[in-house]
Amino acid sequence: MAYALLALLVAPALAAVVSVFLPRWAVEALAVVVGGGSFAVAIILVGNPRVDALNGWLSVDALAVVFLLAVSFLYFLTMVFTIGYLRAEDQSTETWRRGRLLFVGLHLFCWAMLVAPLMSSLALLWVAIEVTTVVSALLVALDGTKRASEAAWKYVLIASMGLGIALLGTVVLYYAGSAVLGTHYDLFFTQVLRAAHRLPPQVVRLADVLAVVGFGTKVGWVPMHTWLPDAHSEAPTPVSTLLSGALLAVSFYAVLRYFEITERAVGAGFPRAVLLGFGLASLLLAALSVAGQRDVKRLLAYSSIEHMGILAVGMSFGATVAVAGVLLQVLGHAAAKGTSFFGAGTLLRRFGTKDLGRIKGAISLLPRSGPMLVLALLGLSGLPPFGIFRSELMIVEGGLLDPDGSAVVVVVVLVLLAFAGLLWTTGRALLSPAARPRPARASEPSRWMAGAMFLGLVGLAVLGVHPPEQLLVLLDHAARQLGAGR
Repeated sequence: MAYALLALLVAPALAAVVSVFLPRWAVEALAVVVGGGSFAVAIILVGNPRVDALNGWLSVDALAVVFLLAVSFLYFLTMVFTIGYLRAEDQSTETWRRGRLLFVGLHLFCWAMLVAPLMSSLALLWVAIEVTTVVSALLVALDGTKRASEAAWKYVLIASMGLGIALLGTVVLYYAGSAVLGTHYDLFFTQVLRAAHRLPPQVVRLADVLAVVGFGTKVGWVPMHTWLPDAHSEAPTPVSTLLSGALLAVSFYAVLRYFEITERAVGAGFPRAVLLGFGLASLLLAALSVAGQRDVKRLLAYSSIEHMGILAVGMSFGATVAVAGVLLQVLGHAAAKGTSFFGAGTLLRRFGTKDLGRIKGAISLLPRSGPMLVLALLGLSGLPPFGIFRSELMIVEGGLLDPDGSAVVVVVVLVLLAFAGLLWTTGRALLSPAARPRPARASEPSRWMAGAMFLGLVGLAVLGVHPPEQLLVLLDHAARQLGAGR
C-alpha cells in the first residue's frame, strides 16, 4: 500500500510537467486518467487507512483519507469539466496556450492539496499548504483581467499573513515539544501526539490559537475571510471549484491536526471553544451576505464561508455523531460546491455573464445543466436526499446532546436564513421565463461540462441516500481519533 502514497506524491506533479509538451488530445486524456487514478487510489485507502512510506515521512490515517477522498474526487471532476470549459471557448492558438497553462496549474494545485494530508511532519504540512497558496494565486490571475489580478494580489497578501501566523504556531508547538522530546526532533505528528499529555499547557494553547487564526485564514473563517469572495469570483471556474471544495477543506485538515494535539494536551474544552467562536461568526456573516449577491460565483463563495462555519461549530459539539457529521460534510461540500460551480461556469459560457440579474430562463435554455444546477443548489442548502442533509442532521443531533443546546439553536436559525437567501437569489435567475425574444434555442455549451455535473450529483446523492459501509466505518474511526465522545 505504500505504493499508493507514492502514486499520489508523484503522478500529479509528473502530469503537470508532461502536459507542457503534449498535444491537446493527450493533455486532456492525461488529465482525466491522473485525476481518476488519484480518486481510485483514495478509494483503495478507505479500506486500509494506516499506511506509511519513505521511512515514515509519508503517512495516512483515517482522518487523512477523508480529505484525500474530497480532494481527489474534485480533482477528477474538475479535469472532466475543464475539457468542456476550454472547448466551449474559441479554438485559437492563444486560447489553447492559456488552456495548457490551466491544465498544468490544476495538476500542480491538486498535487499540493493531495500531498498535504500525506505529510507526517507538521512543518512539511505547513510547507504543502504554502505551496497551494503560490500555485492557486497564479491560477486566480490566469485570465489576466484587472479584477483577477487584484483578487490574486489580495489573496496572496492575506493568505501569506495568515500562513505566517500559522508558521509561528508551528514554531511555538515545536518549542512545546522540545521540552519533552529534546531540541532535535522532526515534529512528526505522531511524536507530538504521543507526548501531548506532557507538553506545557499554556504553550500548547497559544500554538492552537495561532494555528486556528493562521490556517483559518485559508479556511475562510471570519474575520480572515476577506480574500475569499474576490478570489472565488474572479478565478477561472475550474480554479474556483478547487478553491472552494478542496483548498478550504485541506486548510481545515491542518486545523484539525492542531485540535487533536491540543485536545490531548489540555482537554477538549479550550480547542472546542475557539472553533465555536470562529464558526458562529462565519455563519452569521454568510447568512447575512448570501441574499445580497448578484454575482453567482461570489454567492457561492459566501456559501463556502457558511459551510466552513458549520464545520467549526460541529467540531465544538464534540459528540461522536457530530464529528462524524463534520467529516461527512467535508465530502458532501466538495461534491455539492463542485457541482454548483460547474453550473455557474456553464451559465457563464451560455449567457456570457455572472450577473444573476441578467440571467433569465436558465433552466429552459440549459435542458441538462439547468435542472442539475437547481438540484446541486438544493443539495448545497441541505435538503434531502443529498449528503449535506445527512451530515447537517448528524451535526445537529450531536449539538442536541449538549445540556446547554443554545449553540445548536443559533446554528439552525442561521443555516435556515442562508438557505432562504441562496434559493431566493438563484431561483429568480434559474426558474424565471427566458427573455423575449428568446436569445437562442436550448442547448448545452459542452457535454463534458454537463457530465461533470452529473457525476458530482451522483456522488452527493450516494452520500445522502446510502453511503458505503466502509466509508461510514472510516468516518467513525476518524471521529474517535479526534477525541469525539470523550
